[in-house]
Amino acid sequence: MKSAHTPSPLQRARRVTREVPIGPVSVGGDNPIRVQSMLTSDTRETDDCVKEAVELAEVDCEIVRVTAQTRKIAENLENIVAGIRAAGHNVPVVADIHFKPDAAMEAVKWVEKVRVNPGNYADKKKFQVREYTDDQYGEELERIEEEFGPLVEASKERGAAMRIGTNHGSLSDRIMNRFGDTPLGMVESALEFANIARDRGYHDFVFSMKASNPKVMIAAYRLLTARLNQEGADWNYPIHLGVTEAGDGEDGRIKSAIGIGSLLADGVGDTIRVSLTEDAIHEIPVAQALVKLIEDQRASEESISEELSWDDVPWDPFDYERRKTESIKVEGVALGGEETVRVFTSQKKWNALAHKIDKLGDFTPEIVIEKSGVIAVDPRDEAAIAEINASGEAKLVTVADGLNIPVIGAFRLLAARLDTRHPVLLKDTLNPSTDSDKDFLPTLLNASMNIGALICDGIGDAIIVQGEEAPGQSLRLSYNVLQASGARIFKTDYVACPSCGRTLFNLQTTTQKIREATGHLKGVRIAVMGCIVNGPGEMADADFGYVGGAPGKINLYVGKEPVNFNIPEAEAVDRLTDLIKEHDRWIDAPLETAEIAD
Repeated sequence: MKSAHTPSPLQRARRVTREVPIGPVSVGGDNPIRVQSMLTSDTRETDDCVKEAVELAEVDCEIVRVTAQTRKIAENLENIVAGIRAAGHNVPVVADIHFKPDAAMEAVKWVEKVRVNPGNYADKKKFQVREYTDDQYGEELERIEEEFGPLVEASKERGAAMRIGTNHGSLSDRIMNRFGDTPLGMVESALEFANIARDRGYHDFVFSMKASNPKVMIAAYRLLTARLNQEGADWNYPIHLGVTEAGDGEDGRIKSAIGIGSLLADGVGDTIRVSLTEDAIHEIPVAQALVKLIEDQRASEESISEELSWDDVPWDPFDYERRKTESIKVEGVALGGEETVRVFTSQKKWNALAHKIDKLGDFTPEIVIEKSGVIAVDPRDEAAIAEINASGEAKLVTVADGLNIPVIGAFRLLAARLDTRHPVLLKDTLNPSTDSDKDFLPTLLNASMNIGALICDGIGDAIIVQGEEAPGQSLRLSYNVLQASGARIFKTDYVACPSCGRTLFNLQTTTQKIREATGHLKGVRIAVMGCIVNGPGEMADADFGYVGGAPGKINLYVGKEPVNFNIPEAEAVDRLTDLIKEHDRWIDAPLETAEIAD
């Protein structure tokens, strides 16, 4: 039997975990999914941090995190926590630690929780290629225990919690050389630290496996959960979910919903942070809406009672590969096989846009569902699926509207029972909306979660967004979900981290300047990083990187390689465009941009 992160692909019940107290707020167990955020203020500025933390607490942020770059800076956590308490708020404070064990030892005196990154807590990354013998690897682990053990003991003594938070962008050289820059490497990195904690009788910790690429993030969390299940019942530690460097605006919300939502839908996750390149207070309503969406669906939708194990599915939940269907023609458009994922719309929406179809540019609808000949079935109807499978030619198939069952589970069941050769049309909802006044955020999150999760499973040859009535907006959402899930790149892709006290320039205004200069470069991926903590690693998939190197100074990267150092911030965007031109990735912006659908 395949190692599994959930009992079944149709599983929706929340994973059972132990309870970990973080001051007055507990995570895991029977507690609700907790929502948290991170301060963007400089940790040395007490009043700014207190003000921001209070604002977050007043909009029901349940846990706040603040960076502590050095021991001296960590000393000010005493004043920040005191200020928050004096303002009448008991919101737990988490110290975020990278590189500096002495900063962690100072921080644990004052906060309810410490976050450590196994990739850089006791390692200085040198990007060295080296083969480790088992003995040498063991010596490295002994060195790590010498650095990490004291923090475990101090946390135990004070009753502080911990997050063992691996980032794809900052795996140690030791892990990189043995496991590669992979989800498996992320899991192994975290387990090294977890074993040190457990050997000392410390269990008040949670795990996280963050990455900027939702596919990598989902695979890492699935691998972690499967591994914890294998290790035994007492490895039932809570999970913190997040997509790091998700970006801003609609794109940031979509990418977060794909990664976080797909795991929550599988029952994995006890606390979440939506990381946006915006003021922290804007993260909270997004996270709250995502949690509410999951809770409402669990309460209102029928469970799929069919038996389906991970052994029964023709895809690997830990290793992305697109389902191998046959290419067919639908309304003269090729889909399935090696074709790009197509975007459908309804006849009503097509008619509403008919007068400006030629102006929609990259948001153009490709196929009308009513004319497509798609076969809509209840995936629980084995006779109906058997009839399709008996057909001599590949058919486009989807799940029928009007069923009150989970969308992700419905399409997984369909993909498991349907012959692989038949292409599948994905839907965001099985209940098309006719409400033009409803809030768009839940619609966006639902479409991103459902379609994005299935795309990351490798399922889907075409999509249709039915939860949004506005024709143009539904098409924009369709294409943006495909972009964020990596299924169809039609515009510049940005990886942008959220602001924090480590940030060396204004991320929001800088990201906007870079967008204005490069937003027409279709297919180019640009990373915008406030500091070096996650820079090179999270830029693994990026073509170019813009990274804070020192106050007022920027380093530019091509892939993971730094190529220009200490560029004055005022010149850096121009130098970035010069770098893109040097590598033949530049095109001049069109004189008239395509009209983006409303």
